[in-house]
Amino acid sequence: MKDSYYMKLAISRAEEGVKKGQSPFGAVVVYNGDVISCEHNHVWETTDPTAHAEILAIRNAAGKMGVLDLSGGSIYTTCEPCPMCFSAIHWARISRIVYGARVEDARNLGFNEIPVTNKELNKAWNSGIEIVRDFMRDEILRLFRLWSDLSNQPY
Repeated sequence: MKDSYYMKLAISRAEEGVKKGQSPFGAVVVYNGDVISCEHNHVWETTDPTAHAEILAIRNAAGKMGVLDLSGGSIYTTCEPCPMCFSAIHWARISRIVYGARVEDARNLGFNEIPVTNKELNKAWNSGIEIVRDFMRDEILRLFRLWSDLSNQPY
């Protein structure tokens, strides 16, 4: 399958979350070409500030596979992972991150993002993760505008 297929799944899951009152973030974990986990944020629903799509997708993928090491796997996210999510990706040894919107795009919507990029974290931690940035960014920025139009909640 192609990267666009997996990212479209992440976008679709994020849209599902937006319709349920969640923020516009989705993540898909892929291993050996198979979708292992696909999640959206559940922060508002659970009142859990750590319930980011990436964390939930990694947790579910590791549980389904019965392993902690997801080396060789990829994660597709609608937005550049925050430092917490990047840490989880690093610890799970996921080999590749593909993301759409940038951390500054989320900050521009009012999200309380820490202004540090995955590139900076990858370098500082010598993680060796392949990072593909700005993938399908325009489609994801449309998703962000949808969330902004529907939501009256600051994050």
